[in-house]
Amino acid sequence: MNDKKGKPATVADVARRARVSKATAARVLGGYGVFSEQARNTVLSAAEELGYYPNEMARSISTGRTGLIGIVVGDIENAFFSLTVRGVTDVARDRGFNVTIANSGESLSQEREMVRVLQRQRVAGLIVSPTNLHQIDHLQSVIRAGTPLVTVDRYVAGLQADSVRGDDYERMSDMVDRLTALGHRRIAYITAVEQTEDRAIDPDRVPVSTVRDRMLGFLEAASRAGIQDAASWILDGANNDAAIERHVIDLLDANPPCSAILASDSTIGARVFLSLKARGMDIPRDVSLVSWFDADWTRVTSPPVTVVDQPTYLFGKVAANLLIDRIEGRTDETSSTIIPSAMIERGTVAAPRINNT
Repeated sequence: MNDKKGKPATVADVARRARVSKATAARVLGGYGVFSEQARNTVLSAAEELGYYPNEMARSISTGRTGLIGIVVGDIENAFFSLTVRGVTDVARDRGFNVTIANSGESLSQEREMVRVLQRQRVAGLIVSPTNLHQIDHLQSVIRAGTPLVTVDRYVAGLQADSVRGDDYERMSDMVDRLTALGHRRIAYITAVEQTEDRAIDPDRVPVSTVRDRMLGFLEAASRAGIQDAASWILDGANNDAAIERHVIDLLDANPPCSAILASDSTIGARVFLSLKARGMDIPRDVSLVSWFDADWTRVTSPPVTVVDQPTYLFGKVAANLLIDRIEGRTDETSSTIIPSAMIERGTVAAPRINNT
């Protein structure tokens, strides 16, 4: 603790304890300028002994930024985003940054407000999972302000920012190929995202890049298999239990009925599984099911669910490292990082009872 009883330790106190100049102590504690590894270790050790904490407000006034990273995600309750945030915070901690987390609730207006709030807090950089790739004025504003920006999971073509995302188009295409090879023709894709009030599916009008890419992969693979009405089997707006259940009922009541369902996220996948069971369906003999994201529940159902496993924790780690490298001036060119996903075969995919055409 500080030798001056009752007073918080200062940079000068740390410098005296470490036996270095005040300027050296300030550089180490502020994370700027040049200093040796020995000086860094000595100063940090002295700071810990004295219980020194930097004044972030003073630092932001003097340097124009804080040691704070902001992250805005679509739904913090979704395990996908929770693991992404954990990846960000783990890297940030190791590299000397703190993290402020904001939840957009998949609302564009809320996302804009959260970005403004974080900019007012003078964050050193931002990580955002954009809710709408067609409306990005607030993200362009971040870039114009000179604040480093990384988009995670979702991306915006042409935006001058680093991005980290999955191989959604390729993985969806592979999944449809797998199902058609087994004989499936009535394959449905259910997503929470609503593209428009118009029911005609058009991937170019979809606001979320991940869903757009999956739709494109779905339609391309279906076309290769000679399925002409594939677009009519894409069902959007599945953003609550009632909507998901309505979709499942419609698919089972179709003539002929759906034989395979691809769920766009684990929340939809869980509700689809329960709805199929409630209707007395044998999974996978009556209906095959694949869910995006390897959530815990997918391993304990009977049968366990086949999933597309996305390394979301890695998404967060890569995004945080890219952002901090840019904050620290270690990189110039923007980059687009695609992290592959993988199918985990379990017990919910099989050939259909009847090869519907």
